Amino acid sequence: MNGPHPPLSRQSLAAVVRRIRSFPRRVKLAALTAVVAVFVSLVSLTGSWSLADLRAYDYLSIVGRPELPEDGPIIVAIDEPSMAEIGSQWPWPRALHARLIEALRTAGARAIGFDVIFAEPAGDPMNDAALAAASGPDIVLAGDQTVIETPQAQQFVRTEPLPAFTAKGAAVGIASVDLSEDGTLRQVPSLADGFAVTLARIAGANPATPPRNSLLQTFGPARTYPTVSYYQALDPENFLPDGTFRDRVVIVGLSLQNAPSIDAGGVDAFATSDTVYSRGLVAGAEIQATIYDNVVHGLFIRRAGPAAVIPAIILAAFAAAFAVLRSTSWRTLGYGALALALILLASYGLMRLGVLFVSPLGPALAFLGVAVGQAGLDYAEERRQRREITRAFSQYLSPALVERLAQDPSQLKLGGERRTLTILFCDIRGFTTIAEDMKDDPEGLTTLVNRLLTPLSEAVLNEGGTIDKYIGDCLMAFWNAPLDDPDHAIHAVRAARGMLTELVRLNKELAAEAKAAGRPPKSLRIGIGINTGECIVGNMGSARRFDYSALGDAVNLASRLEGASKDYGVPLLLGERTAALAAAKFPIAELDRITVKGRSTVSPVFTVAEGASEAALARHRAYIEAKYNGAITVDDGLFDELKKELPALEHYYERDRERLTAD
Repeated sequence: MNGPHPPLSRQSLAAVVRRIRSFPRRVKLAALTAVVAVFVSLVSLTGSWSLADLRAYDYLSIVGRPELPEDGPIIVAIDEPSMAEIGSQWPWPRALHARLIEALRTAGARAIGFDVIFAEPAGDPMNDAALAAASGPDIVLAGDQTVIETPQAQQFVRTEPLPAFTAKGAAVGIASVDLSEDGTLRQVPSLADGFAVTLARIAGANPATPPRNSLLQTFGPARTYPTVSYYQALDPENFLPDGTFRDRVVIVGLSLQNAPSIDAGGVDAFATSDTVYSRGLVAGAEIQATIYDNVVHGLFIRRAGPAAVIPAIILAAFAAAFAVLRSTSWRTLGYGALALALILLASYGLMRLGVLFVSPLGPALAFLGVAVGQAGLDYAEERRQRREITRAFSQYLSPALVERLAQDPSQLKLGGERRTLTILFCDIRGFTTIAEDMKDDPEGLTTLVNRLLTPLSEAVLNEGGTIDKYIGDCLMAFWNAPLDDPDHAIHAVRAARGMLTELVRLNKELAAEAKAAGRPPKSLRIGIGINTGECIVGNMGSARRFDYSALGDAVNLASRLEGASKDYGVPLLLGERTAALAAAKFPIAELDRITVKGRSTVSPVFTVAEGASEAALARHRAYIEAKYNGAITVDDGLFDELKKELPALEHYYERDRERLTAD
C-alpha cells in the first residue's frame, strides 16, 4: 500500500532548484508573467481591491472634469441664514413650503423638487392642507427606501410622502443613494423612480438610464451649483436678480452654508470623489442636482467589469515581459515609469473619451509585478554568478581581479577564447635531490615547498596574474586573461623579479634556521621562463571537472624556456615577443638563438640584465653578434670585461667560454 510521500531532502530540493535555474530565461519569464497575471486578476475581483480602484477613480475624475451645465438645477438651501431670517429652527411649517412653491412658480420655475420627506402628518392639519393644495404635476417629493439586514432575513422598507401631497399629481422620487464601503458616494442610483430621474422627466428632459454601478461625475466641491437661501426664494423679486428661476429646475433641501468637514460629519451631507481634494462634504440637495445633470447629459462614467479589466491586466503583464525580455538594468526603471504613465494616461483617456473607467491599478500592479519580479530574479542570478565566479577564481586570481569579474561577469568568456597571453613557468631547481634528502620528513618537505610557493604565488597575484596550476614544485601563471591587461608582459617580468627577490629572502631565513638548529643550510634555486603569444584560454577539462587554463604553442615555449634557463646560468629566460614588450621598462639582453625540444623553429632567448647600463648593453649586443658570426675565441678578453660590466650574466659568460673550450 502506498503511503504518504516523504518530504524532499535537501539534496532533492537543491536538484529542483538547479533544474529550474537551467531553464532558459524566456521560459522562466513566461512562467513569471503567467503567475503575476493570474494573481493580479484574482486580487482585482476582491472587495478590498475594488475600493482601491474607486479611490483611483476619485483622483482621476477630478482632473479635467466637464464644466457645470448651464441649464442645471438651482439649489434653494435650507441654511443658517434662512433659519435666522425666518426665526424658526428646522423643521419649518409646511405652509411655508406651500408659499415657496407659489413663489417659485410665479418666478417661472419649470419643475420643483423637495429633497425633504413628508411622511408623517404635521401637528397642525392646516399646514398639511396648505402644502397639499400647493402641490401639483410640477412637483417632485422625496421618498426613501432602505434594506434592513438582520440575522434572520432582509427587510425592505419604503417610505413615501403622505397621499394627500400627491393627490393633485405631485410625483414621488426616491432620494436614496448607494454609498461605497468606505462611505463615499460615487455611484449613480439605478432606480427607475429615483429623485433626479423623476425630476428630469417632470421637467421635460429625456434622462438616460445608467448601467448598474455607473460612477458619478462631479463638477466641484460643495456649493458648486448656484445656490440661493430659502428666505430669498420666498421673495425673489426683492432678494434675487430678475429671471433667476425662469425655466429652471429647482431643488429644495438642507444645505449648510459652511460645508461640513469630513471629520465632523453632517446632516444629509456626503463624501464624494471631490472629498479627496476638498476634504468637505456635499449637501444632499446638491448631490441630487449632480445626479440630475449626469442622467440628463449622459455624463456618468460606466465602470468596466472583469471582462475588460482582466484582459487589461494580462496585456500589461505581457508588456512588462517584453520590456525585460533581454535583461533588466537601470533602464528598466525608466521603462517602468513610462509604462505606468501610459497606463494612467490610457485609463484617463478611456474615462474622458469613452466614458468607461478601467482602473489603472490592476494593469500597473501586473506590469510592476513582472518587471520587479524579473529584476529580482536577475539580481539573484547575478549574485549567484558572482559567488560562483568568486569561488572559481579566488584560488588563482588576485582579490582585485576577482572583484572586477564579480562586478562585471561579461568580461569573462567561458569555454575558451583566443587571446594574446604572457605565460610564466617557475620550477624549483634540484627538487628531486631535495626530496631525496628529506625522504624521512615528508611533512617537512611539504612545509618547505609551501614556504616557497606561497611568496612566489603572491608575487604573481600582486602583479595581477592568473595562477593556472601547481604541478608538483612547478607553478604556471599567465596575464591578460580573464581580464584585459595591456601591460601583461611588463607585469609578468615584474612578477618574476619579485619571485627572485622573495627567493633571496627565503634563503636567508632558511640559512638562519639551519644555523640555529646546527644543520647544513639548504639553498633553494628556481628557474623561470616567460613567453608571449596567441593562446586559447578558458575552462578546460570535462563536463564534471575543469580548470581555467591556457593552451597553445606559446605555453609550450614558456615551459621550455624555464627548463633551458638552467643551461644558460641565469634564473630567468624570456621569449622574443616578451623581451620586445618589456624592453621599455627593463634592461633586456639577448642570450642565444636556440631550438627547444619539440619545436623546429629557431627561438631567440633573452633575460633581464639587472643593473646594466646602456653602454654595457651595447657591448653585450656586439658580443652576441660576434658570437653568432663565430668571431669569439676562448682567450678573448671580452669575457672578463663583460663579467665586470654585467655581473648578472657572469655565469652565462663562463658557460659560453667553457663551450668554446670544449669545442
